[in-house]
Amino acid sequence: MTTLIPLLAAAALAAEPVPQSTAADRTSVAVTVYNQNLALVRETRNVVLSKNGTTFLRFMDVPSQINPRTVHVAAPGLTVLEQNYEYDLISPEKLLEKYVGRDVEIVEQAEDLTQRTVKATLLSTNGGTVYRIGDRIVIGQGGKVTLPELPAELVARPTLVWSLNATKPATVPAEVSYLTDGMNWSADYVAVVDADDKKAGLSGWVTIDNHCGAAFENATLKLVAGDVRRLAAPQVMQMEADMRMKSMAAAAPQFQEESFFEYHLYTLDRPATIKDNQTKQLSLFSASSIPVTKRLLVASQPNWFRNNSLGTGSQSQKVQVVLEIKNDQASGLGLPLPKGVVRVYKKDKSGAEQFVGEDQIDHTPKDEMVRLQVGDAFDVVAERSQTDYKAVSPRELETAWSLSLRNRKDEDVVVTVREPMAGDWKLISSSIPGQKIDQSTLEFQVPVPKGKEVKLVYRVGVRW
Repeated sequence: MTTLIPLLAAAALAAEPVPQSTAADRTSVAVTVYNQNLALVRETRNVVLSKNGTTFLRFMDVPSQINPRTVHVAAPGLTVLEQNYEYDLISPEKLLEKYVGRDVEIVEQAEDLTQRTVKATLLSTNGGTVYRIGDRIVIGQGGKVTLPELPAELVARPTLVWSLNATKPATVPAEVSYLTDGMNWSADYVAVVDADDKKAGLSGWVTIDNHCGAAFENATLKLVAGDVRRLAAPQVMQMEADMRMKSMAAAAPQFQEESFFEYHLYTLDRPATIKDNQTKQLSLFSASSIPVTKRLLVASQPNWFRNNSLGTGSQSQKVQVVLEIKNDQASGLGLPLPKGVVRVYKKDKSGAEQFVGEDQIDHTPKDEMVRLQVGDAFDVVAERSQTDYKAVSPRELETAWSLSLRNRKDEDVVVTVREPMAGDWKLISSSIPGQKIDQSTLEFQVPVPKGKEVKLVYRVGVRW
């Protein structure tokens, strides 16, 4: 479909009233929202065809961010020949712009409340209004400007104007689908860990942000989780809402999940009304007593083992606090988790829930591990030093390390030391047994009694 209406069609539009279709004519509407600022709208309206042959229709109440190139129409007895997307909306500024070079009237009110009408010619609206009144040029004339008519090219709301070929006058159901920007959804999670950090309750929430310029009442709502490829377009608008989730009461799941292509589709179990410029939250799922593993983690950088990066001094390192949750049925989950932010809370001694940290997860299939770095330990301290650097050959070297771990807590802890390695490497010696987790990871599990300090001393060789 072309986006230009020929002169004959434009003349026909101006010569006779054009039938209109508004949101009130909808018999059904379905909205599928992607987490990429995109939505697919499918709606059915009863469309009135006033005559057979070529006719015209204004299809109104479409989003201001609609992509006109994606509009598809299917209806018995009609064919869309041409389409024009009119989005030059009525505003005081637009109205004045359309009347540049034309005569207008200015209604002025005097101090005694009497009014007089002044005829003027609008010369310009660039940076302010400029008029010709009689033989004088007037800048920024006061009073109310009255116009004789509404310019035909301005519309009250975004509208698709169709040139149609109809087989006969009738009222037919038209199925219309299109893509629009300005709608987005995201997942947010609330996790509440127990006193022993062994179990957690986890609830998932969906946040839908609608800034597309249209509202959809009683819509069938679907959400697509996954990274759908989109070609780059000029002036792509990315609208991210900064929504802060508070802990909410657990609710029954409202979405039915299914595999869809290489993504996952979530369908709300009831119609929903999505207003324009609205943020809507819906429950995704709720699970209780999920097993949680809390780890204290110290990790280095891969390049440390291929050069003399730390020199002769020591370096303090933060001890990360990481929560691990297995996303499987045995844990009470086992469902695809859309990417989003997980906010973690824990009850204090008074029973009040306190915020302890947050992390973002990517799309996580079932049976995969969820790892949340929620913060850094306060009472467990790590200090690292490089004790030796030996170049065995131009492409081989050995480095020796000492890692001091001090536990100031009132309980014993185990610190995981994870060293990312590169090249052909081996653990030559260590004071605590190390484990080769994979080709690029060396890991130590270091028990540190309460109030004590433990030193991990080891030497590694790297060849490349």
